[in-house]
Amino acid sequence: MLKKFYPIFSVLIVLAMLLSACQNTTAPAEAPAAEEPAAEAPAAEEPAAEEPAAMMYKVCEVTDAGGIDDKSFNATAYKGIENAMAELGVEGKYLESQQQTDYEKNINAFIEEGCDLIVTVGFLLGDATAAAAEANPDQSFAIIDYGYDPVIPNVLGLVYATDEAAFLAGYLAAGMTETGKVGTFGGIQIPTVTAIMDGFAMGVKYYNAEKGTDVAVLGWDEEAQTGLFAGNFESTDDGRNLAESLMDEGADIIMPVAGPVGLGAAAAVQQRGNAYIIGVDSDWYESASNYADVTLTSVLKKMDLSVFDVTKQVVDGEFAGGFFSGTLENGGVGIADFHDVDGMVSDEMKAELDALKAAIIAGDIQTSPAQ
Repeated sequence: MLKKFYPIFSVLIVLAMLLSACQNTTAPAEAPAAEEPAAEAPAAEEPAAEEPAAMMYKVCEVTDAGGIDDKSFNATAYKGIENAMAELGVEGKYLESQQQTDYEKNINAFIEEGCDLIVTVGFLLGDATAAAAEANPDQSFAIIDYGYDPVIPNVLGLVYATDEAAFLAGYLAAGMTETGKVGTFGGIQIPTVTAIMDGFAMGVKYYNAEKGTDVAVLGWDEEAQTGLFAGNFESTDDGRNLAESLMDEGADIIMPVAGPVGLGAAAAVQQRGNAYIIGVDSDWYESASNYADVTLTSVLKKMDLSVFDVTKQVVDGEFAGGFFSGTLENGGVGIADFHDVDGMVSDEMKAELDALKAAIIAGDIQTSPAQ
């Protein structure tokens, strides 16, 4: 029996071995590919930090009683603020003073409003500005036509050597008159008004000395410090009356130093048609253009430039109290172009005016009476 099963058993063993060998040569199943890690979603961008809003500076003007549209010093000062609004991005505001009792009230209103710079316009605001500045030492002020001695640390006084420019205007008037008489009058007899009248009279006197002429100045005696005044800076009727009086006496060139009062004088001159006006503070050919045909020139007090400059000092963090003096040398004062009447002014006169300007800057010519 055993012998019969042995061959069969042997065959089974061989078959098993063959099957085992076949299984070993079969390629192993590929391992599943390792999954790549999923790409991370980009982190949500954090909102950029907001830039701090630029500080909006506020510059505020308190006018004198002439009002903001006086075609003179209030308007010229505010033009400086308007230029700063356009170029520096400041906010500008103004309050008009109807009378002197409004000065303190208007200044205090702007202090409460938080104005960064308060500009007060005119000599008559000197006391009210000083009181407010001393009571509010952290408030910055600038004042037109007033300087403090001793200096108030938070007030910049903007003063102008208008006698220098008016000297040139007086010399011109003396050379241009056909009647041998020129005139001037003021609004109120205060130093910033009489300084211009002084310079005008001194310019006429210098012309007479140089040319051997005898041109008379009506309306002001620079030695006695007496003359014609309207008593205000508002009434155009007063300006008309004073100009008519001067023309009746023979004046054919008139320089009113009186803010809006002077516009009444210009109207009277235009109506008569035989005289010319010299404007004050701004170029009247532009600021009072309806009288351009009778405007010979203007004595310029460039308050717009100095108000812009002090505003920029505040914006730049460089404000300091003290003084700024506008002169012929630094361009703070001057006389305007002759515009439509340029052809009436000879080349010789223009050259003489240039020479006079240089001599005044050099200190060789006295433009105000000895005190």
